Amino acid sequence: MSRIGKMPIAIPSGVTVDIAENNTVTVKGPKGELVRTLPEAMDIKQEGEEIIVERPNDLKKNRALHGLTRSLINNMVIGVTEGYSKTLEINGVGYRAQKQGKKLVLSLGYSHPVEMEDPEGIDVQVEDQNKIIVSGIDKEKVGQYAAEIRTKRLPEPYKGKGIKYEDEYIRRKDGKAGKTAAAE
Repeated sequence: MSRIGKMPIAIPSGVTVDIAENNTVTVKGPKGELVRTLPEAMDIKQEGEEIIVERPNDLKKNRALHGLTRSLINNMVIGVTEGYSKTLEINGVGYRAQKQGKKLVLSLGYSHPVEMEDPEGIDVQVEDQNKIIVSGIDKEKVGQYAAEIRTKRLPEPYKGKGIKYEDEYIRRKDGKAGKTAAAE
């Protein structure tokens, strides 16, 4: 039995969950509404203030989908109550970010500024030009947009320049080794 899949999902007050045909789950809460169609093989039931996900049999595919389905519903419930956020840091001389309406403008050492349009349902804030906070109710969209911002200038291991996640550790490398006595 899946350890994650068999755990019930508690529905907090102020959140409504609607399970329609072909496993389309709609979660409404104080921050917004999320809709997702989940695998039809899973049996999703609402019992009182809990949602229970069960699988029909122990086929390998169904075992894999069991925990995934439960996690997706749980992420939707957390998203509409608390929301998700990712924080990115920009390191490097002259590297900075700024907001212009719905656009994020990044100066990353290229010959031109990099402009990115904020996706629907995602809120981006810039703090003191080198900190970007991406937030929203959909965990997948928040993570995807943060990853797209990061790819505009990946952190490099020699000086640590680039865009990294706030809690990410960049493994540093030594530069060129200077002349040694053995080489002369």
